[in-house]
Amino acid sequence: MSDQILPIVDIDLQLSGQAPEEIMAYALSKFKNIAISFSGAEDVVLIDMAHKISPGKVQIFSLDTGRLHPETYRFFEKVRDHYSVKIDIVFPDTMALNNLVREKGLFSFYKDDHKECCGIRKIGPLRSKLLTLDAWITGQRRDQSPGTRSAIPVIQDDMAFSRPQEKLVKFNPLANWTSQQVWAYIRQNNLPYNELHDKGFVSIGCEPCTRPTGPGQHEREGRWWWEEATAKECGLHEVNTKK
Repeated sequence: MSDQILPIVDIDLQLSGQAPEEIMAYALSKFKNIAISFSGAEDVVLIDMAHKISPGKVQIFSLDTGRLHPETYRFFEKVRDHYSVKIDIVFPDTMALNNLVREKGLFSFYKDDHKECCGIRKIGPLRSKLLTLDAWITGQRRDQSPGTRSAIPVIQDDMAFSRPQEKLVKFNPLANWTSQQVWAYIRQNNLPYNELHDKGFVSIGCEPCTRPTGPGQHEREGRWWWEEATAKECGLHEVNTKK
């Protein structure tokens, strides 16, 4: 891991006023063992920025829960082909997933809540991947979820996934950007994107837990719509819900 002279909070103060490209360049210069977490529109913006800084040298990984839309799988392939990059697809533990489905079926989250299913299909695989990294880069924005993401920093210690006695650093280069800025970048640079965005989907997750949003609805209202509106997190960014 790169040596850090300044505390994370001081680095965040320095980076928070910089453009995402500058934040990305800083992250890639300080950490060699770093990867971009890829799933949506914001993440392809990050991949494009990283590709322009260090073509073909940045690790990219994505979580395949086994419940994604067909359009999402096609999106993965579009990005792979567009940048000629490898994408590390991370899968759930087979035994844990089999036990859940055998005991509760395929749609238990509608009766309970989404956390158990997400824990197996997302959090477990993510934890396994992050144990191999020193830092990771996400596409989180402060305006994505007013209840949980409004105060996310540009750089932070990810205490939710840190290894014993060894910190994991998390970068959020797009923290200060809006959805409009993300899409302006995508269109200006002719980047690939998920076809579901053309069908009314804004925030896209697993197929059973995602639906299009209507006029006036916030983007996260299309996720886990049967649950409390202020807690739209699956646990990938658990640090956002910690006080």
